Amino acid sequence: MSMGCFPIYTRILLTLLLCFFSTFFSSQAAPYALRISCGASKDVRTWPTNTLWRKDFAYTGGVIADATSHSRSRITPPLSTLRVFPLSEGPQNCYIINQVPAGHYAVRIFFDLVADPNFDSEPLFDVSIDGTLVDSLNAGWSTHDDERVFTEALVFLSDDSASLCFHSTGHGDPAIISIEILQVDDKAYNFGPLSGQGSILKTVKRVSCGERRPMFDEDYGGGGLGGDRFWNSLTTFGQSSETAIFGKGTIQRTSLAPNFYPQALYQTALVSTDAQPELTYTMDVEPNSDYSVWLHFAEIDPSITKAGQRVFDILINGDVAFKDVDVISMSGGLKTALVLNTTVAVDGRSLTVSLLPVTGSHAIINAIEVFKIIAAESKTFYTEVNALQSLKNALQLPRRLGWNGDPCVPLQHPWTGAACQFDNAKKRWFIDGLIYGLPKFSSCAAHPTSGIRADYD
Repeated sequence: MSMGCFPIYTRILLTLLLCFFSTFFSSQAAPYALRISCGASKDVRTWPTNTLWRKDFAYTGGVIADATSHSRSRITPPLSTLRVFPLSEGPQNCYIINQVPAGHYAVRIFFDLVADPNFDSEPLFDVSIDGTLVDSLNAGWSTHDDERVFTEALVFLSDDSASLCFHSTGHGDPAIISIEILQVDDKAYNFGPLSGQGSILKTVKRVSCGERRPMFDEDYGGGGLGGDRFWNSLTTFGQSSETAIFGKGTIQRTSLAPNFYPQALYQTALVSTDAQPELTYTMDVEPNSDYSVWLHFAEIDPSITKAGQRVFDILINGDVAFKDVDVISMSGGLKTALVLNTTVAVDGRSLTVSLLPVTGSHAIINAIEVFKIIAAESKTFYTEVNALQSLKNALQLPRRLGWNGDPCVPLQHPWTGAACQFDNAKKRWFIDGLIYGLPKFSSCAAHPTSGIRADYD
């Protein structure tokens, strides 16, 4: 039946309903998720979650190698190949992944060792995402703990692409086993006025208190826009006097936007004891940095039945961050999730969270997350990057020159021979000249869109 058979007001109503449902269902599209098995020649799926890993693509160079199995951590994806970037391929190499919708993403990169005695056993290198340095691997990363075999950051991606670069520091060749780009809610982990596209949150620590084994969100039954977070297990803070407790039944106010924390995260906890009423957890951090701290609670202790029975203060590096915390009162009931967030400046190399009982003799905590707040670098004008790449290809410049990723950022690793200037008005970098010796370049055209002019011998 055609719409012409209906009165005009009915046709208008039907049109509005069609528009509404079309918009509604399009907004329910699955979040963007890309996983790459570096070095793989075909798509693979991994046990036990049947996770799909795309075959290797979008790399600027490098060679394929076998990944080690004996040194792999408990959480490294069970993949058999990796991509190695020898220094002969240039001081920086990247994955330039196009057609990534603009949005907020959890980007996770796993490292591994090469199963070849001719390669350095533990390479040390820097990692940048969209031109911002997010990690520098330190000696011992392959044997330290699960949290050092990958780097993870929450970033806003634009320009319909993601640039993940690996910068050699003269200590072995970067070796990458997998890359994950997982969309999260645009408002996820909003830590205050500085949150948003100008900031990156680099994961420092994420622990599930009382849990016996490491878990991902997917293991917890989470999904959607949570970013498949990794939660390390923590059965003690080190005092050996806490009690791990396990709650049964439904936990209220979980799996909610924008952070979508899974319910199972709140079904375990650590509780202090008479022997050690205070709970204290200390972690290593980089000095002179700001950190976003997220603390998770749910009252699952059967000995606590009403508000007022357990009240405690929370101190971070000795300063009171939250006073008179009553989980039942603040969350709205028993077995109800409560998340507290604060930002702290740390001068030293450690961050300590302490829970001090005020009413009752014991404190409780379910999980801890800590992120380093990194100011996102402004990028170089896209047209100038393209012009330099075209010049590189036209002149067949050697791979050892590098010239991958952004020529001006991260500031610690600019391209060899590129003279960069910053446009304060447009908050972008531009190329003010090339000073590479062979061939010889000079007199670059003015920015931002006219391209690069080169005079060479």
